Amino acid sequence: MKKLVSLYGAHSPLYDKMNDRAKAYAAELDLDYVWVPQTPFSPDSAVAALEGADAGIIDVDRYDGAIFSRIKDSVKLLVRYGVGFDSVNLPEASENGIAIARTTGANAEAVAEMAMAMILSCKRQLTRNRLVVNSGQWGPKDVGGEMKGKKLGLLGFGMISRLLAGLFTGFQVEVLAYDPFLTAEQIAAAGARKVDLDELFREADAISIHIPYTEESRNLVNAERLAMMKENAVLICTARGNIVDEDALYEALKAHKILGAGLDVYAQEPLPADSPLITLDNVVLTPHVAAQTEDALWAMYKKAIDIAADFLSGKDIGRDLLNPDYQK
Repeated sequence: MKKLVSLYGAHSPLYDKMNDRAKAYAAELDLDYVWVPQTPFSPDSAVAALEGADAGIIDVDRYDGAIFSRIKDSVKLLVRYGVGFDSVNLPEASENGIAIARTTGANAEAVAEMAMAMILSCKRQLTRNRLVVNSGQWGPKDVGGEMKGKKLGLLGFGMISRLLAGLFTGFQVEVLAYDPFLTAEQIAAAGARKVDLDELFREADAISIHIPYTEESRNLVNAERLAMMKENAVLICTARGNIVDEDALYEALKAHKILGAGLDVYAQEPLPADSPLITLDNVVLTPHVAAQTEDALWAMYKKAIDIAADFLSGKDIGRDLLNPDYQK
């Protein structure tokens, strides 16, 4: 029986239940599933946990040659629990003969729903209005905006963006999409209109970011692009920190150049307690939980186990494989 070690999560009633379920499911696929929580994470503890394993399930921690070189004799696959992989050094994984995969699409619905919730919360200024209730002083109230009949801007037009667009169908929005990897025809076939980046920022009433973090996307949303936005527009990021220049966003929000913003990810996580963003009343802040629903958690566990089972039995794991050049 092949051994699959999960390093994801920490002990809690929910994760204990999830891992009991994962172990039972893995056994049905002839896998010996072992959970070794990494709290706190260290390269040495990860190596020790993966000793003798055939595959592993990993979190957002940094994985590079310093780890790969010590586990390569047994571990042939690591599955990133989630979709972001910027903390995994893919070339060094390939050099050590370790395949890297991710649970593509398993949490897409949860992230799309969170983005929708943030858009509506920002448009209706829920954070600010909650503070009004807390104050006990119900004077003139802030007036928010609606999304019906407005323009929804999507930065990136993959699975999450398409699900988000679908959630807004009843709002009769016009969907604008920026994605340099897709043609206008491909985007139109999915019910959106292809636009360039500047048009997206100028025209959209709400912009939701769904692209990976790369050197090219670092601070893609900067002061210049924020200045293009409508005063009653909102910006949402559930993708990765560093895509949005947080200093520039703070200045735009403080000066009320845009209506609001919703962030689930940050340049530094946890977000420092002294971050000026925390002082604002026109921003919704959550602690990187967009994908954290019980449904999505299990979908990611199941997909990670399915990927491991397929890979270890010699099957093609398709687009879930991130480094097809790994040395078998």
